[in-house]
Amino acid sequence: MNRIRRVLGRSSSSTHRLGALCLLLALGGCNEKGEPVAAAAPVVEVTTVSVQAVREWDLFNGRISAIDAVDLRPRVSGYVDRVAFREGDEVEKGQTLFVIDPRPYREALASAQARLARARATVRLATEQDRRGQALVRQSALSREEGDIRSASLAQGVADVNAAVAEVATAQLNLDFTQVRAPFSGRVGRAMLTLGNLAQADQSILTSIVSQDPMYVYFDADEQSLLRYTELMGKGQRPGVSNTVRVGLANDVGTFPLTGTVDFLDNQVDPATGTIRVRAVLPNPERRLTAGLFARVRLEGGSETRAVLIDDRAVQTDQDRKYVYVIGPQNQALRKDVTLGRQLDGLRVISAGLAAGDRVVLNGAQKIFYPGMAVEPKEISAPTQQASTAAPQTPLAK
Repeated sequence: MNRIRRVLGRSSSSTHRLGALCLLLALGGCNEKGEPVAAAAPVVEVTTVSVQAVREWDLFNGRISAIDAVDLRPRVSGYVDRVAFREGDEVEKGQTLFVIDPRPYREALASAQARLARARATVRLATEQDRRGQALVRQSALSREEGDIRSASLAQGVADVNAAVAEVATAQLNLDFTQVRAPFSGRVGRAMLTLGNLAQADQSILTSIVSQDPMYVYFDADEQSLLRYTELMGKGQRPGVSNTVRVGLANDVGTFPLTGTVDFLDNQVDPATGTIRVRAVLPNPERRLTAGLFARVRLEGGSETRAVLIDDRAVQTDQDRKYVYVIGPQNQALRKDVTLGRQLDGLRVISAGLAAGDRVVLNGAQKIFYPGMAVEPKEISAPTQQASTAAPQTPLAK
């Protein structure tokens, strides 16, 4: 019996301690007068919605290409006598790159010049004989037939001179062709044939050259974009070809620092891909562009419009719905469903649901537990946009 009393005593003591703890917790939510104290409203960062001018841009994938590119081949056969450039350097138009052994071609030129000299000597003799023959024919001292033979010999000699002149010119060309020169300015590749190797005329590749400035960027526009552009051109809201493009390379994350102009639109849509090839010209004075590089191309998609833009971080998701919190007149966080437009450099075009002057919660939405909750708004400056929107990307241009 005494044991039971001791157990009950300990249980009663524990119950009193638990009650005291609950009382202390309850008093913690009260002021000195015992009245409940309201929790402080959470601080949230808000921005004021504004309507901004937006020019739509469509985004495509493309490839950089050289305007001029050539695999350099010799025009005459022979052994490589000299490689006159450093691989990978930029060369100027007309600069000597390779020298084919010129000795056989010098001899061929000398032989052609000798034949020309002989033909000219023959013409001089035939001219004198024809002159005397015509005088004798007039004096009836020589038959007319013999006079005609002498005139024909002179004409044949003149023809031989003309042929010899052409042979000399050909031999001179062949000798000149032993100096393999750059057909245009650009960057030269590696030497495919080196000293002592045999180069076959019009067959052997000696090296390659690609031009550097300006450059092309090729990309494929989808047919929906093409139809939209055509409609805008019909309304006079878009030029026919000379549209501005912005170009960014793989390391230009989120930026398009290069500017160019469309100069070519293909004459048909590829039925296999539903795209049409477009080309733009880009200046390349700093040599940032190299043939074959991947590029992202922004092409002006339409005329300038006015749109509501907010930071994309303000947009919340509730299953298949998008919404934002706006600050009400009593500093309450009110939910507003919105219709999203295109994304733009971290900003979002809002097609419906917001108006200019609305204050949108940008940071701190996780502190809002239910619509209508009281908050303490802290105004911050709204980010601005760079006047461009992006359409879905097309397949990589080849």
